[in-house]
Amino acid sequence: MKCPFCGYLEDKVIDSRLSQDGSTTRRRRECLQCTKRFTTYERVEETLPLVVKKDGTRESFDRSKILNGIVKACEKRPVSMEEIEKAVDRLEMRFLDSGEREIPSTSIGEAVMDELKRLDEVAYVRFASVYREFRDINEFMKELKDLLDIKKRNK
Repeated sequence: MKCPFCGYLEDKVIDSRLSQDGSTTRRRRECLQCTKRFTTYERVEETLPLVVKKDGTRESFDRSKILNGIVKACEKRPVSMEEIEKAVDRLEMRFLDSGEREIPSTSIGEAVMDELKRLDEVAYVRFASVYREFRDINEFMKELKDLLDIKKRNK
């Protein structure tokens, strides 16, 4: 592991701990050259499907893009980072479990909106307004009306 401070390639592990769900290992390391300590996280690399973009190009699935999108939508909302991480975990597992080799980016966007609907309605509307590229207030109002109709049915 390369030291983030001096770039030296050798270190020793001081401490290792599993995360609560057992999916990640946290390791405290000490550089053998500069003796500064740093933390690394390990997780099993699973084969996720390729993402097929709207223009037909393909790219690797990137968990951080989903995480960043949800964090931005939830900005200044009462949603904890733990809730966001769990939502991203559920999404990642959903795509892993699908067994598909490729998944359209539109499917990912819709799945993110489903998770946001459960987390926070304001965050959902924020994300939807960007994702669906509302062109005017009527499209925005239609989305809000649909959300209110769903809420009434679930009561």
